[in-house]
Amino acid sequence: MIVEIECLPEPRGTDASPYAYVEAAIAVIQGSGLNSSVGALGTTFEGPPERVWPLVREAHEACLKAGATKLVTIVKMIESEGDGPTMGSLTARYAPR
Repeated sequence: MIVEIECLPEPRGTDASPYAYVEAAIAVIQGSGLNSSVGALGTTFEGPPERVWPLVREAHEACLKAGATKLVTIVKMIESEGDGPTMGSLTARYAPR
């Protein structure tokens, strides 16, 4: 399963760290051990559904625990039977050479 998640907290962060709440979600995803990639408008990660579903919730909750008072989280997912696509297989032809 591949997921792209975008967290839109209010406020975005603190004066000292303008993106602190989004960075809390990214830290949870990166700490999961799953393959992940941070992009300009969201973070993509992949893994088995039993690991991915709870991680979506953990990332969402990390923003709130970090201090966001309001949060919209946008999630896109793809899941296939058998050997579905991977992040690498979907982006390989666009990788720098």
